[in-house]
Amino acid sequence: MLRPEQMSKVSVTGSKRVMDPVVETVHDLNLLHVTEYDNSWDGFSPGDPVEGAESASDKLVTVRSLESILDVDEEDAGPTRIVTDDALEAELEEIRTEVNELDDERQRLRQQLRDLEERIGTMEPFEDLGIDLDLLSGYDTIDVAVGYGKRDVVERAVVDADDLVDYEIYSGDQTMAVFARPTDDADDSALTDALVSADFTSLEVPDAEGSPEEYVRELEHEKQQVRSELESVEDKLENTKLDAAGFLLAAEEKLSIDVQKTEAPLSFATTENAFIAEGWIPSARFTEFKSALKEDIGEHVQVEELERATFSKDGTDHVREQPAGGNGGTPAAADGGEARADGGAVVMDDDDPPTIQDNPGAVKPFEVLVQAVSRPSYYEFDPTVILFLTFPAFFGFMIGDLGYGLIYTAIGYFLYTSFDDRPAFKSMGGITIAAGLFTTLFGILYGEIFGLHLIASYFWEGVVGLSHAPIEKGLSPATSEWALGWLVVSVVLGIIHLNIGWIFDFFENLELHDAKHAVYESGSWLLMLNGLWVLIFSDVISGTAPEFLYTTFSAEGVLPLGFAGFSATVGWVGFGVFVLGVVLLAIGEPIEVVEFLNVLVNVLSYTRIAAVLLAKAGMAFTVNLLFFGVYVDSKGGWHFGLGGMPQVGEMYHGYEVVDVLFGGLVHGGAATVLVGLLVLVIGHLLVLALGVTSAGLQAVRLEYVEFFNKFYEGGGRDYEPFGYDRKFTTED
Repeated sequence: MLRPEQMSKVSVTGSKRVMDPVVETVHDLNLLHVTEYDNSWDGFSPGDPVEGAESASDKLVTVRSLESILDVDEEDAGPTRIVTDDALEAELEEIRTEVNELDDERQRLRQQLRDLEERIGTMEPFEDLGIDLDLLSGYDTIDVAVGYGKRDVVERAVVDADDLVDYEIYSGDQTMAVFARPTDDADDSALTDALVSADFTSLEVPDAEGSPEEYVRELEHEKQQVRSELESVEDKLENTKLDAAGFLLAAEEKLSIDVQKTEAPLSFATTENAFIAEGWIPSARFTEFKSALKEDIGEHVQVEELERATFSKDGTDHVREQPAGGNGGTPAAADGGEARADGGAVVMDDDDPPTIQDNPGAVKPFEVLVQAVSRPSYYEFDPTVILFLTFPAFFGFMIGDLGYGLIYTAIGYFLYTSFDDRPAFKSMGGITIAAGLFTTLFGILYGEIFGLHLIASYFWEGVVGLSHAPIEKGLSPATSEWALGWLVVSVVLGIIHLNIGWIFDFFENLELHDAKHAVYESGSWLLMLNGLWVLIFSDVISGTAPEFLYTTFSAEGVLPLGFAGFSATVGWVGFGVFVLGVVLLAIGEPIEVVEFLNVLVNVLSYTRIAAVLLAKAGMAFTVNLLFFGVYVDSKGGWHFGLGGMPQVGEMYHGYEVVDVLFGGLVHGGAATVLVGLLVLVIGHLLVLALGVTSAGLQAVRLEYVEFFNKFYEGGGRDYEPFGYDRKFTTED
């Protein structure tokens, strides 16, 4: 789980006359992550695509274009089918012709519809003016202008114009029409020129007759006709989609496979008579890979495991445990010749192996959280299992409510079961289920359901016989020591979490480099972290540090584990260990010494766990306070008025009521009850949503910023084997 699946670099060498069947077999196996040939060998060059590659690519583009036009998706597939080359040629052309004709007609009608809507939109000013459209144009001796402007300014401009001898202005609420007779020797643009200085905005007069209202009715009627034609065309396209979707999806799959196969030689190293293909496969499946090629091709192909990727002591990428066959750095050509690699390299390219994260089913959904940062490098620890163990626990601890937990679990189950074809959503569903289950567990331990202490009252006190729930959040004065205790618990969680991160870093440095690097770069931080916090939790500074650091786990504390702090002797030893860590860091990585207090700051960052715990509990408490009301007993405990609101001084359920914080909306009239119900429902929905944005994001932040930064770099390559997982076609 902490390491990816081990990968092997393999080579497949053979005569060119068996290259096609080799490609077929390797493609069917869907195992080989092909390494691109990098032109590093004398006498070898990248292969040429097989005949038909260009034709298959063109057809694939056509199929995808048709799928886009018809809006085809996987749900339209239907049963799997066999797609032959002859059927592909004939049926594809028939569908292409029909779909393109219908799509062209649809585009024409859509454009016509847009034009009509635009023309209808331009008629509003003319409706305001109220003059028949045929009266606004077509005169021989009169110029007409329709538009917007200030009447007095327009009139002044027309009066002052030397080329205009008479005029008339008609106005609506916003629009005006100016009729003017130019002089005999005036230009055709006399009225237009006169209105330039009047800030007049002209409108184009449509070529139509009758009133604007009649013209709009004609356009609306034409629009309905066009829309009816468009719906008819879209119905035809939908029918075509129903008929052709299965074929198109199958054709796309077949053509994608054909393109993969025909273009495969582009990644091979080839001579006139031979080829060499290299790539990565899971080491455990090498025998299966080699046996399949030998069974299909026989002795005409040579399959070798060139290397089995692992860690190296000198920091290089990987160790070649298996010697290359042939000539110790010279690849042997299948035609009996010899091709010497430049510089004596055995493989095409010194590429890193791809990463296959090796996690069991329950852990696998959490890979999406790791990949959100970056896919793990092949040479580092995969932290997915740590996220599986810590992220839901952090989240559940911060929310800790049975009601919210059940809702989160239900949401997660819905996502996990409803999105089989969308892995990211499915993974988020798995994560949400885990977070919901931990929220439910902590909710039972806190004794809360939707912020009410019903589980504490009816189960822990009524059934089990305890005086209160096993743990409490610490909101009330009577339980405030729990709030301080959770700060200490958060610090301890931080120390454990960071220890795991630096231990991972220690072993990575040990395997990739040597013990000296591991001690200087990682061991120093481990010494500083643990030494400083042993000092803090010791009697050396017990008089200076807050008392709750030493009482939380004491025999009288809220979590009675019998630990009241380390002795002064142990504390001074811790201080010495801390100083030793600083010295080792200064020797190994002197530039990082200025950050030595990170062992304090990073741990204190985990107190956000306790902060979010109290904040979410406070929000739920406030919602319930507004609805049910809250009273205070003589011991400082807070109680919701679930069965009514008692009076101050009254003995109620064994408690003397000393104060009523709020009477509760539910105890008022009908109107306040209705308002209270809205507050109750909306308030708890808000708390539920903010649980994701606060507890979820804070938990993720602790993982990414505090934990990952100690050892994780990422940058791994995805494993993309040469092959295809068929969904829509079959060869049987």
